[in-house]
Amino acid sequence: MFTTGQWTFGILFAIAFIVIIFFAYRRDLKLHRRYYKGSVWVLIAFIAFIAMIATIKFVFV
Repeated sequence: MFTTGQWTFGILFAIAFIVIIFFAYRRDLKLHRRYYKGSVWVLIAFIAFIAMIATIKFVFV
């Protein structure tokens, strides 16, 4: 379905994208720690809410 060139481009693009995102995140790590200090609790609450909805769905349906 894909040619060898398309596979090569896709793999190289994915590797380059991951490397660039990794270095950008490391560069901004101090800012992330400063401005998003309590955001892990928001993530936990969101996951718990989704789990609660899924539990209600499977129990009552």
